[in-house]
Amino acid sequence: MDVEILARIQFAFTIAFHYIYPPLSIGLGLLLVIMEAMYLKTKDPRYEQMTRFWIRIFALIFGIGVATGIIMEFEFGTNWATYSKYVGDIFGSALAAEGIFAFALESGFLGVLLFGWKRVGPKIHFLATIMVFVGSMFSAVWIVVANSWQQTPAGFHIVGQGLNARAEITDFWAMVFNPSSVDRLLHVWIGAILAGAFLVLSINAWYILKKRHLDIARPAFKIALAVATVFSLSQLFIGSRSADGVAKNQPAKLAAMEGHYDSLARADMFLFGWVNQQTQQTTGVKIPGGLSFLIHQDFNKPVPGLNSFKKDERPTQVNAVFQFYHIMIAMGMLMIGMTLLACWYWRKGVLFEKKWLLYAFVWAVLLPQVANQCGWFTAEMGRQPWVVYGLLRTSDALSKAVTANQVIFSLILFTVVYAFLLVLFLFMLNRKIQHGPEATHDRDEDSDPYTKRNSPLLTQEKGSALDRLGTENS
Repeated sequence: MDVEILARIQFAFTIAFHYIYPPLSIGLGLLLVIMEAMYLKTKDPRYEQMTRFWIRIFALIFGIGVATGIIMEFEFGTNWATYSKYVGDIFGSALAAEGIFAFALESGFLGVLLFGWKRVGPKIHFLATIMVFVGSMFSAVWIVVANSWQQTPAGFHIVGQGLNARAEITDFWAMVFNPSSVDRLLHVWIGAILAGAFLVLSINAWYILKKRHLDIARPAFKIALAVATVFSLSQLFIGSRSADGVAKNQPAKLAAMEGHYDSLARADMFLFGWVNQQTQQTTGVKIPGGLSFLIHQDFNKPVPGLNSFKKDERPTQVNAVFQFYHIMIAMGMLMIGMTLLACWYWRKGVLFEKKWLLYAFVWAVLLPQVANQCGWFTAEMGRQPWVVYGLLRTSDALSKAVTANQVIFSLILFTVVYAFLLVLFLFMLNRKIQHGPEATHDRDEDSDPYTKRNSPLLTQEKGSALDRLGTENS
């Protein structure tokens, strides 16, 4: 198999597996802030138990996320050396900012978050929770900025020629706020928050169905449902803004997302369908002129189609881009429908009586994950054949020395390692779920009856020991 295809498969596999975890960290971070804020406001011990439980799940997710993210940095040097040289000035500055301003903040306060109960004051611990969440959000900022620059380059100039050419920053803030970065960042943030919210919904729905930890599961479910409803509806608006940006900055990608070929015809919006690249025909259920209306507010105005671009300057896998894009939208609409229906039942006071809906929420944990993965594949495959849009082709970005056998060997090795990490993650997650929130109390001097000062048990034991000592002396 071609080295370029293998290298792309390897990077897609590693980033797809890694991308399971950072969105969960961001989403859970927000839920932890809300839960602990509720505890500080009400002093209700249920919210303390709830927060402790989800902090431990957060720590598990954070650890696996860090372990799976390191490999990608090495791939830039091994498989994509030309790309690394070309964008190193820009991509490197964004990754450095992520390490300095985001990861250091998040990991620095993580210790207080995990081990600070009863060791720091409640307000300091709450501050640590907020800082961990803010750090995870900042991590997303710099990663999305780096990737968005590849989609819509800005604030740079090219130095050198041929193989020695490289991009240098001329305006740091123009690079950061490139034409697609803000919309894509909001899109990623909301997708991440939905991933965390639906994980909380899934586990607590299971608890409610099993009639376990009901005093904690029910309020936790309601908190997550409120967050999921707000952000699933927000994603509808932000997703539309992001599509407008693609229409303006990457029209070939938009044409592939809707399987639109004819530049002289109005552009339909497909609910689902299939693209035949040989005949350049797209069939399925559609809204006639829907894409034209979305872009121009006119159902009959033409939209640039794939035939407007040279064959070597447009996405090669049009049907794949089309399918990933529409699966992402379908997952988003399912999340909106489920959360609105659940809110309706909540308002009527019968939410937890609808077992079929709770069962649906147990499995709905997959919806934001599928949506996030499909959105990422849409963005990356739709950018092809460019790795830096309009500047550097993917075929030119490869390392010149790497061979197909080397890529295959490392891909097999990564698959084995990642399979082990996935099994380990699911085992540890299931173990924490089975233990439940009630098993999360730390034993320390303030909670352990055997070490707590003036504890009745401790006083009684001291008295018994003194009585025995007096009897022996007498």
